[in-house]
Amino acid sequence: MPSHSSSPVGVGIVGLSARGGWAARAHLPALRQLDGFEVRALSASSPASAREAAEKYGVARAHDSAAELAADDAVDLVVVTVKVPDHLEIVRAALDAGKAVLSEWPLGTGPAEAEELASLAAGRGLRTFTGLQARSAPLVRRLRDLVAEGYVGEVLSTSVVASARGWGATVHEGGAYLLDRASGASMTTIPFGHTLDGLSAVLGDVAEVSAVSATRRRTVTDDAGRIHRPDVADQLVLGGVLDSGAVLSMHYRGGASRGTNFLWEINGTDGDLVVTGDSGHLQMAEFSLAGARGTDSALSPLPVPDQYFEPALDALRGTVAYNVGAAYVQLRRDLVDGTRVLPDFAHAARHHRLLARIEQN
Repeated sequence: MPSHSSSPVGVGIVGLSARGGWAARAHLPALRQLDGFEVRALSASSPASAREAAEKYGVARAHDSAAELAADDAVDLVVVTVKVPDHLEIVRAALDAGKAVLSEWPLGTGPAEAEELASLAAGRGLRTFTGLQARSAPLVRRLRDLVAEGYVGEVLSTSVVASARGWGATVHEGGAYLLDRASGASMTTIPFGHTLDGLSAVLGDVAEVSAVSATRRRTVTDDAGRIHRPDVADQLVLGGVLDSGAVLSMHYRGGASRGTNFLWEINGTDGDLVVTGDSGHLQMAEFSLAGARGTDSALSPLPVPDQYFEPALDALRGTVAYNVGAAYVQLRRDLVDGTRVLPDFAHAARHHRLLARIEQN
């Protein structure tokens, strides 16, 4: 860990591939825009893949395995960006090596794995971070402040209708694991889970839940024409009550709609806030904010002020890397200042338990 604010955090990325993927699209561009981080090592699906990626991205150390990467003295922070079923073993190895860890969300395939990792990290006094980057988005942070400042008065209710791209009639080749409940990577855990966490950052925790879910598409076709039979929900309706007493409703639909793909309303005694977009992935899509209060008879655009954006990330605005970068900015503050703002593994375990409650309703 950096001993003072000027020391860089040495990062090792598990899952950085020369063929692309989330680490290459989001984590690497974000880290390379920010002072205070150095990408020093990587591992991939094989030693050969790791060497290829290291050469392509100019990373000094290509490790044969995630465990070898975690044991590297040059690595302060292990970043885990592989598929969810592989998280447990890799994160456990990083914690065993005494390293701080940032794991993509979902942390595990379910509450049991998340709780195991949270307990292990707590027992060893290690800093952990979970990739729930929707709450780092400028728009979400602006919404939180507007609500806290009383823009809508007392919040009466909030409603979300969204489309979950990726769980429609087709799936990309290699994405069939997203259709398998055992993988822990589903519409419920990924777009719905990210968005529910962002909503909670704005409006507070969920106290009561009632839900209906269904798998309405019996078959899904991949790019190669293979037929898959999903056992994960492609329709999810949540009704609930927040800690504040506000009523919550969320309806997620797999695929894309010709109508509404994202609509989030916050309705209060004195005003309304409305977020719209073209995807139910609050953690990475682009959205617009509008509002009205008092005697206003119509909604007006509410641009997010510049103060909510990180100047160092200006080149990444409008890309999937921006919110990841904003999370890294807070991560470094947490490490250097000892704060605990970014979601950790204990937070992830609680969120896993909430999603399990929703799925079991």
